[in-house]
Amino acid sequence: MKVLGIESSCDETGVALYDTERGLLGHAVHTQVAMHEAYGGVVPELASRDHVRRLIPLLERVLADAKCTRRDIDAVAYTAGPGLAGALLVGASFAEALALALDIPALPVHHLEGHLLSPLLGAEPPAFPFIALLVSGGHTQLMRVTRVGAYQLLGESLDDAAGEAFDKTAKLLGLGYPGGPALAKLAESGKPGRYKLPRPMLNSGDLSFSFSGLKTAVLTAARAHELTEADRADLAAEFQEAVTEVLAAKAVAACRQHRLSSLVVAGGVGANRRLRQRLDEAMAKIGGRVFYPELELCTDNGAMIAFAGSQRLLQGEVAESARGAFAVRPRWPLDQLS
Repeated sequence: MKVLGIESSCDETGVALYDTERGLLGHAVHTQVAMHEAYGGVVPELASRDHVRRLIPLLERVLADAKCTRRDIDAVAYTAGPGLAGALLVGASFAEALALALDIPALPVHHLEGHLLSPLLGAEPPAFPFIALLVSGGHTQLMRVTRVGAYQLLGESLDDAAGEAFDKTAKLLGLGYPGGPALAKLAESGKPGRYKLPRPMLNSGDLSFSFSGLKTAVLTAARAHELTEADRADLAAEFQEAVTEVLAAKAVAACRQHRLSSLVVAGGVGANRRLRQRLDEAMAKIGGRVFYPELELCTDNGAMIAFAGSQRLLQGEVAESARGAFAVRPRWPLDQLS
């Protein structure tokens, strides 16, 4: 069964074709970073319009790479939420129209489920059950995953997500957009420890997170005196240490509490090298292992949506064309997904 995946939840347009027998046949992603950079963040209307421009060329590219035609597609999976309403509607309407034209099923997919299952696309996928750490610009959550569709929320951020905190802190330090990668790069030349930043909720006794206060601590330190380039690098390094220490500690605590030795990490922040190093070291100490998606699949992409949709179809979920009556869900808690 060949499933086409369409991702358009925010500022990446992703298209992919996944075969349940042969694996990923092809995928392509267009990022809107250059377009939004001038505004310092994502402009929803511009994002939606760009998705309209990119979907057909990306579809043709993926089909050419996979040496397939549209008639070879057996089903279409698309991101129905969470995300920007207008951007989601572009992908949903495109997917539903294509499915209607080809007389094949169309299946709405949860964006975070796509991220969560993306490590299963790897050469050595984790076995169920496992703990999942979802870290992105909009979400920081710990989940217990029993099987496809069975997700138990263990803890989440009470305010800013980790990726959001990275972006906001980068802006405070005068870095460009997107801020997370820029801050991580600056931190490589800095020395943590010179500035003393808090580790929010590190010893709270639960699996919740809070990063807004950490961002405020950076602002206080930055306002204390005019920062040199070395100061900014040291502050970035300390900020990264604080965030990754908390993420690693909570993730390992979740594995200990549920007596599981497999940790899955997904979402854009999962590409952070310092976070990966900390998680690998921490899990090794308890005899566990961390599973990551390929680096190119950490950001939003169609491959994870195609794969998640295929798994839903394989377990018997019925997908029928909406015949013009479909909806997107900009707010859609993952633990409410069945």
